[in-house]
Amino acid sequence: MGLFNLPVRGVSSLSDAPTASIAPSEATGRSARKPKGEGHVRRAEILAAAERIFVEHGYEGATIRKIADEVGLSSTALYMHFSEKGEILHEICREAFEKLICENRAITAVDEPAEVKLRHMLEAYVRFGFTNPNAYRLVYLTRPVEARHGAQSAAQQMGAELFRTFEDLLAQLIAADRLRVDNAKLAGQVFWAGAHGVVSLVITKPYFGWVERDLLTRTMIDALLEGLIKP
Repeated sequence: MGLFNLPVRGVSSLSDAPTASIAPSEATGRSARKPKGEGHVRRAEILAAAERIFVEHGYEGATIRKIADEVGLSSTALYMHFSEKGEILHEICREAFEKLICENRAITAVDEPAEVKLRHMLEAYVRFGFTNPNAYRLVYLTRPVEARHGAQSAAQQMGAELFRTFEDLLAQLIAADRLRVDNAKLAGQVFWAGAHGVVSLVITKPYFGWVERDLLTRTMIDALLEGLIKP
């Protein structure tokens, strides 16, 4: 059973996650133009295409026309879903964080020791990054200047909620005298740096000879927990 085969949450192994490289377009470079009327149900396709284009071309290099062509829509049809590309970026960030927030809420709702929940949260974070490499790049690896029209502030707000949940667990461990440091913010940043480091390196340096993802992630989390949590 892989590291993240946790039946309680329906988690799959990181080994089965998509590759870290940017998802390519079809051989033609774009989808076939959708029949009139069919484009009205393409919101998810628009967001997926925009993720790829934002990552490949940057925010400034992405255009509504490029995104529309990618999903086989006219620019006019795309404007029926989003008023401008800043709104698309905002929605990508919102959906990405919402997935992780929902999973963390499910983790905290389970009656388990705080250190077990902490492990599950770290696993969830890494799994999210490996499974959604394009969204992860946009949320965590895009320069703030590229995140226009409120997308950056939305990401910061939802990211703060994620971190507060994380700090709450660490505060419980401090109260129980289980943490080697008495600063939840410090400990939280150390744990986040470890998880983010693994994800960002693997998805931005896919050519490096990485060991199997489950092993790499498990070893990183074990090292952090053993280093900061008292036995």
